[in-house]
Amino acid sequence: RLLKVESSLGLLIGGATAICGASAALAISSVLPKNAHLERNTTLTVVGVTTLSTIAMVVYPLITQWLGFDAVMSGKFIGATIHDVAQVVGAGYSLSTEAGDAATITKLMRVAFLMPVLVVISLTLRLRTAVKPGSGDDFKNSKTPLLPWFTVAFVVLILLNSTGWVPVSVQSGASFLSQTFLVLAIAAVGLKTSLKEVTQLGWRPVAMIFLVTLGLALMTGGYLIAVQ
Repeated sequence: RLLKVESSLGLLIGGATAICGASAALAISSVLPKNAHLERNTTLTVVGVTTLSTIAMVVYPLITQWLGFDAVMSGKFIGATIHDVAQVVGAGYSLSTEAGDAATITKLMRVAFLMPVLVVISLTLRLRTAVKPGSGDDFKNSKTPLLPWFTVAFVVLILLNSTGWVPVSVQSGASFLSQTFLVLAIAAVGLKTSLKEVTQLGWRPVAMIFLVTLGLALMTGGYLIAVQ
């Protein structure tokens, strides 16, 4: 509200920075009411969080060394602050195996909130539409499911992989395939969105992504320093 950013864009930015970057932005976008600005807002969010994640992948390991964190604390800082999973893994393991393991586990704890957050968003939007029918997009009567099918598949695969029955070769192949699909999804959103429309949003959404990212880093760093 302070930056006068529309609520749907704020929701995309907040979810992307809090959970798992571009993946979360695309997932949240799938349950939001469809309108003329949704794809543009999604593209801006994806570009913003991916850019900042890449910068953080290079800068944050240096910050952890400057703060004097040990391997585990460095991993926790990286896993709790960088948006995208791939950049978390890259930054963590650039320090050490121990830091990489801690970063990955911390990040996966954030990723685990994707499904419950999607459910809360869907229920909230449906309830708001029911209370104020006819206001904006009719989310209640839309074909958007309460919970996208891919999030159900996400949980099933987590449980299956946690059993230890999945061969390493299958895990590696599935991981590569999932990254490929993510790139295709981001490219598809980009192809359907005009860069001119994105730039028309102005500096406010960009400032919001930066401030949320900075706030997350300061909060996490301050907490780790306090408990060190």
